[in-house]
Amino acid sequence: MSLASIRLALLVALAAASVLSVFASQLVLAAASLLLLGLCASGRLSFPRTPIDVPIVALVVWSLLSASFAVDPGNAHEHAKKLLLFAVFYVAVAGINDDASREKVATGLVLSGLALSALMVMEAVFLGQSDLEHRPRGFLGHYMTAAGLVMTTLLVAIARLAFGSRPERPRLSDLLPIGAVLTAVTGLVLARHFELAPVLAMRVAVVVVIVTAIVVALRQRAAASLVTTASLLLLPLGTLALVVSRTRNAWLGALAGVSLVAFLKAPRLLAFVGVGVVALLVVQPAAIRDRLTVTDASSRDRYYMWQAGVDMILERPVFGQGPGMVEYNYSKYRWAEAPNARAPHLHNNAIQIAAERGLPGLVFFLWWVMAVPIAAWREFRASRRGSPAFAWPAAAALAVVGALLVAGLFEYNLGDSEVVMTALIVCSFPYTVRRERLLPA
Repeated sequence: MSLASIRLALLVALAAASVLSVFASQLVLAAASLLLLGLCASGRLSFPRTPIDVPIVALVVWSLLSASFAVDPGNAHEHAKKLLLFAVFYVAVAGINDDASREKVATGLVLSGLALSALMVMEAVFLGQSDLEHRPRGFLGHYMTAAGLVMTTLLVAIARLAFGSRPERPRLSDLLPIGAVLTAVTGLVLARHFELAPVLAMRVAVVVVIVTAIVVALRQRAAASLVTTASLLLLPLGTLALVVSRTRNAWLGALAGVSLVAFLKAPRLLAFVGVGVVALLVVQPAAIRDRLTVTDASSRDRYYMWQAGVDMILERPVFGQGPGMVEYNYSKYRWAEAPNARAPHLHNNAIQIAAERGLPGLVFFLWWVMAVPIAAWREFRASRRGSPAFAWPAAAALAVVGALLVAGLFEYNLGDSEVVMTALIVCSFPYTVRRERLLPA
């Protein structure tokens, strides 16, 4: 097996694992990062350079300075270790060399999204996790993380279906990997229902999905038909999983992402998106009807969290409280009217970043996060002028970043390692497309 094949297999495994398990994904990330650094050190590969290196480095450096000036620098630096996740972006940029490799990475994302969505739906239907107190969380530790990942993979699938330049009809051979994934999920649900080694069954299911993605990646032929088939299945399952998750920020993010894809495909399609939203509001399934309110305790708590976050920023506007220190210091800034005495974070990406890392940290964050959709938009426009195969990766990046920003108005989704890793893989797409487009013919 060539080094190029190993690098691609690790990247596809990382894409699949990032949706299922933080432990497995970080293990794969460590292996992929070491391989990348080793190849660069030996001169066999140049370290990937991108236009967003400067904001990434600025954000990392400022975050470390913020941790150094925190009340508890040791604890803050411990939380700052999440900055290492930026390695995902560079592993992806280095590992994706052409459209075939992007197809395989997308297959890893969509297959794992299919597994997560199927598990969440089965949890709601068969395991009784269908109310606000017991929401389905799939393979993850929290239902909001699960909903965010379903949202992300669903948008990748939609972008791929909308703009894939080589749509291929589903094949019988596609059923084998998809069947393996769904069988593993079904086995996990049965193990949990009958309480037969559920932890072991969870690990087996994760391994099956990751290994299936790797096997697909090692095939010589591009996975165009498989990603199409898996995406078609993910559409209904992912949508249903979002509904039963009862997670409003993911609903709004998904709506924003779908609207972006519809606009890119044909602006008139926005009318169909609007009709779909109106239909849902008229029908109002129970899972949606119960969440159509802004007067519940969680909504009110968010308002007071944001007020506390503003107070944190005003008191320490330059370096902030330090990474991870919002929860540590929250009691000092908590408003008396807040329903909950504790808050692990402030349920808003911008406020959280500014409270943790000061206003300069927020500027560096916005610089980085806005540069990606700008690059994606440029590549999308370029694809329409002669490279249609590059349209879907750019559209996927635009949709995913837009969705995360909208959902991030009401949730600190960038605090979830799994969401960050998945998003960074998708964010690499415009830069790999640009590199391939600029290569001499």
